[in-house]
Amino acid sequence: MIRSMTGYGIAEQTYDAKKITVEVKTLNSKQLDLQVKLPNELRSAELEFRNRIAAKLQRGKVDVVITITDTDLTQTYHIDQAIVEAYIDQIKEISRNLHIAPSNDLASLVFRMPGIFNVPVENYDEAFVAKVTETLEQALDIVDGFRIQEGQTLKKDLLLREQLILDLLGQVEPYEKSRHEVIKQRIIKNLSELTTAGQYDENRFEQELIYYLEKLDITEEKVRLRQHCNYFSESCDDDQAGKKLGFIAQEMGREINTLGSKANEVNIQKLVVKMKDELEKIKEQVCNIL
Repeated sequence: MIRSMTGYGIAEQTYDAKKITVEVKTLNSKQLDLQVKLPNELRSAELEFRNRIAAKLQRGKVDVVITITDTDLTQTYHIDQAIVEAYIDQIKEISRNLHIAPSNDLASLVFRMPGIFNVPVENYDEAFVAKVTETLEQALDIVDGFRIQEGQTLKKDLLLREQLILDLLGQVEPYEKSRHEVIKQRIIKNLSELTTAGQYDENRFEQELIYYLEKLDITEEKVRLRQHCNYFSESCDDDQAGKKLGFIAQEMGREINTLGSKANEVNIQKLVVKMKDELEKIKEQVCNIL
């Protein structure tokens, strides 16, 4: 199943007066480019988190942010009144000694001083870390669902482009039949201009004509291009198909380019240009596939 490398997911849980939030953003990348931001208290579990993320998302530029916030601030954050009083006494004493007018907003000055707020050091036990891991898994599942949904949209577009290439290839045949006669008449005209009284060896002419027609024949290119297109559509249902589809698209490009160089016919050249345009759109979309 095709998955896009673009995705987004966020999951939240409340546990033990703490709100756990995990946000995951993913973009396309050739390899796994993983960035994880989390509180220092969870650093011991970072490797496990990274392994879970890598196993689930596999490839892409992935940004994960884990935040822990308190749901009851009155129980966890305290202002040290003794330190506040000490700061006020010192400020007033300095003002008297240096003959400085006291501040009209002494509170705003005091609360800028260090050590006013007493923030307890957090120690997360195994049960809490397990809850964070559970929240991370939920966010990753949301991202995976997002990627699958985006992948189905990409698949529809890819198959549409692939079918357009096949349709354009089918339009080549009528021009290909008339092309042989055009080449034949062109060679006859050139020979007539270069030979005396337009006389030439017809057997030799037939041999040369066959040589050029075989050299300019595009049957093999058409067959291979159809095979590549069919293989492309079949591979759209494979897991982690992005790189594989990219390789197939390269092979399709080679056949289209060869077909264009051998065509030697203006209408076929126009069709080849349209094929190339559709193939470029395919390549752009394939870059977003896991």
